[in-house]
Amino acid sequence: MSLAQLAGLLADPTRAAFCTALLDGRAWTAGELARHAGVAPSTASEHLSRLVAGGLLAEERQGRHRYVRLAGPAAAALIEDLCAYAAGTGPAGPGPRNLRESTRLSAEARARTCYDHLAGRLGVAVTEAVLARGLVADDAGLAVTAAGREWLAGLGVGLPARTGRAGGRPLVRGCLDWTERRSHLGGVFGAVLCRAALDRAWVERIGSGRALRVTPAGDRALRELLGVALDPAAVG
Repeated sequence: MSLAQLAGLLADPTRAAFCTALLDGRAWTAGELARHAGVAPSTASEHLSRLVAGGLLAEERQGRHRYVRLAGPAAAALIEDLCAYAAGTGPAGPGPRNLRESTRLSAEARARTCYDHLAGRLGVAVTEAVLARGLVADDAGLAVTAAGREWLAGLGVGLPARTGRAGGRPLVRGCLDWTERRSHLGGVFGAVLCRAALDRAWVERIGSGRALRVTPAGDRALRELLGVALDPAAVG
């Protein structure tokens, strides 16, 4: 696919809305995405077919339901990077349309998932703590240290033995956070850390979107393990 073709896929507001919604890392039905974007199901189906054909989305069918998700970490990184670039260039976009949208955006800015890793102020705070403790080094590009591997092992999760890329995905990468304008951690390290936080109920999803709420148990764990002091508004 050429750059012009890829840009064309994302140039439509409805298709862009679908891709950003799917940054929560989960599979959505076509109907759910249609309601999210405020379009008719037939319109959504047409747009989704184009995104699947273009390789940005993957689909699976269960009975009469059609589920779609981002095609993989590379597609997610592309969408998040474009969101960050768009937020940092040109005039600001339109503000929240209503109180509900304003509340959602505020919650996402505090803590959210970026595909399969932590983002928002929570993700940036965790990243800064991980770097400060030497779990990830930033000498000549980001790299997971031996201390970082041991720390994850202490949580009951591990990383592939290789120090480069795991299945074509980097073990750790910086991902520019579009709300904080600073980097949070992606790659395999970021994914396993986010999975651990969800599995241990340190964070929980707010509704059906990307926003997360840090639980009291998570607040304690992050303070004890990483020294992260969170905004009380992010803890519930």
